[in-house]
Amino acid sequence: MKSYVAGVGMTKFEKPETRDWQYWDMAREAGTAALADAGIPYEKVEQAAVGYCFQASTAGQRAVYELGLTGLPVYNLNNNCATGSTALMTARQLVEGGIADCVLALGFEKMSRGSLGGGAGGAGDFATSPVARHYGIMAAAHGFEASPPTAQIFGNAAREHMERYGTTEAQLAAVAAKNHLHSSRNPNAQFQDVHSVDEILAARTVHRPLTKLQCSPTSDGAAAALVVSERFAAAHGLEARAVEIAGQAMTTDTGESFASGSCIDAVGRPMSRAAARQAYETSGLGIEDVDVIELHDCFSVNELLTYEALGMCEDGASGKLVESGATTYGGRWVVNPSGGLISKGHPLGATGLAQAAELVWQLRGEAGGRQVAGARVGLAHNIGLGGAAVVTLLRKA
Repeated sequence: MKSYVAGVGMTKFEKPETRDWQYWDMAREAGTAALADAGIPYEKVEQAAVGYCFQASTAGQRAVYELGLTGLPVYNLNNNCATGSTALMTARQLVEGGIADCVLALGFEKMSRGSLGGGAGGAGDFATSPVARHYGIMAAAHGFEASPPTAQIFGNAAREHMERYGTTEAQLAAVAAKNHLHSSRNPNAQFQDVHSVDEILAARTVHRPLTKLQCSPTSDGAAAALVVSERFAAAHGLEARAVEIAGQAMTTDTGESFASGSCIDAVGRPMSRAAARQAYETSGLGIEDVDVIELHDCFSVNELLTYEALGMCEDGASGKLVESGATTYGGRWVVNPSGGLISKGHPLGATGLAQAAELVWQLRGEAGGRQVAGARVGLAHNIGLGGAAVVTLLRKA
């Protein structure tokens, strides 16, 4: 059974404490927008998959109660930074499994200012943390420095990439420069300032070689998608605007993530590669069919690692790929036209669904000044340490 995204919505992503709102206010705004986009009343929604990391248990109910009190089942989901795409995948499985014809996937986050700790709940005690094994790999290879843990493990992955493949600091900065430029065309982005490679390199160092302008910020915001069956789309006249979920896969860590002792593997390149492979197989599509990509650039190095995991280039060639212009307008793919996590923002529970929203707008030709000409296939990639990687292929119906 096929599934389709019939409607999407998101709030503007904001720096925490900038706007006087609660998570249910964000959820109402994004959920209402998705329903309006599909032209479907909330009463038609049969189930809801709701993702977040920092709010209390059953916050999903508190959020969707803003849309209506229909008594529908609500699944509360938490998968670190992959939470939003986990909500989308849950909605898709409910539809494709024949359990429901119309499911709302909703993600939100109200965060605190400052750097994220070792996981969604903060650094805490690494001995009992879900990511203790990942940070143990880092500590054994690189020690532990006085910098934010998430920036540290990805920064050390960048150091390994530079040592192993000759990747340069300028190539890492080129990722951020591209995404900041893209976000200047996105009214929903947290940041809309353009920065040159030199400015990015000169910014405050968070964990060498990563500077502040190469790191995703903490953010408040929400995003939503309405996932429907083929028969529901036909019955409600949604075929013209619906976007097919052509393939989707989630993977978690395997032995390969830890066997090498490398931060490159510990932060997710192997599981991203496995998720991409499975999504290609189920959809019958390959990276050569993809026009536009929203991927998880939590730090600039992760965009480079993801190029390699998705099969856009050989391992080690990603720095040259971004430097060549192949991943921006006029190149082979447009990657992160929204600005990505680095510049659009990263409210953990909303990120994966915001990626889906951007791709739906791109495939419909509704992305305004950041439209990728002729886009017909989009790919979303979302990861969370601990770990989970979700790759979704969307196709213009």
